Amino acid sequence: MTRIDDFLKYLQAEKRYAVHTIKAYKNDLNQFHAFCQETDREGMDLHFRVIRSWVVSLMDSGYSSRTVHRKLTSLSTYCSYLIKEGQLDSNPVERVLKPKLNKRVPAFVEEGKMDLLLDEYDFGEGFTGTRNRLVLDMLYQTGMRRSELIGLKTGSINREGKSVKVMGKRGKERIIPVGDELLASVEKYMVVRSEVMADKAGNSLIVTEKGGAAYDKLVYRIVNNYLSMVTTLDKKSPHVLRHTFATHMLNRGADLNAIKELLGHANLSATQVYTHNTYKKLKSIYNQAHPRA
Repeated sequence: MTRIDDFLKYLQAEKRYAVHTIKAYKNDLNQFHAFCQETDREGMDLHFRVIRSWVVSLMDSGYSSRTVHRKLTSLSTYCSYLIKEGQLDSNPVERVLKPKLNKRVPAFVEEGKMDLLLDEYDFGEGFTGTRNRLVLDMLYQTGMRRSELIGLKTGSINREGKSVKVMGKRGKERIIPVGDELLASVEKYMVVRSEVMADKAGNSLIVTEKGGAAYDKLVYRIVNNYLSMVTTLDKKSPHVLRHTFATHMLNRGADLNAIKELLGHANLSATQVYTHNTYKKLKSIYNQAHPRA
């Protein structure tokens, strides 16, 4: 077993990172390893000059500054692990100058367009249409991540308490309140699911037509296909619905700390990025309403 394999097992067992996160770390580290081999070095050469050359190579290949930052974070976390294991004295990534990041405002779908999709579009009465609508409804009304949606069990929904229990990053559990409309969508889906699946489906809430647990690409395709009907955004991923949830909540006066808890953010700075969208709306209202604006 290689040191990278040991590191990935450490992320899974001790740090309890999500499957997607571990996969991203693996891809980033393998990419750096491949760069070392291409430049005639043995194994992974963790010298800051080699890492700096890798950064230049990534930028020349068209990677965005944000992506390069993420890859350096992967490598830095790996180096910290090696220090912990006594296999490295210091972290060479700390000596590498990172490319400048541009502030990125999260993309979101306008309220009217979400209402049009969920209220006016005919998803059909069959299993597939009912499930697809629930996927969109659940992501938009709770702000949960795609992995959290896939991880939902039939017992995750508390109908009496009007809430859903979500297992977030690093095994952190949180409770998200939900409304009667979403609970009705769940109830309708469960009726159709039991009629079509009988005993084929397990305890996963969102399942495929064959009864298996939903998977990443399925959820992405569902969201991408339906959002394409109402928006021209470049990105139409499940994460856009998470951004949409947060932005709409803020626009309607929700407290930033409350949104932080609903999203499962570890700190407030991750949530504050949504205030940029809100500020744009406030500025527009000000310019329209104030006589001296």
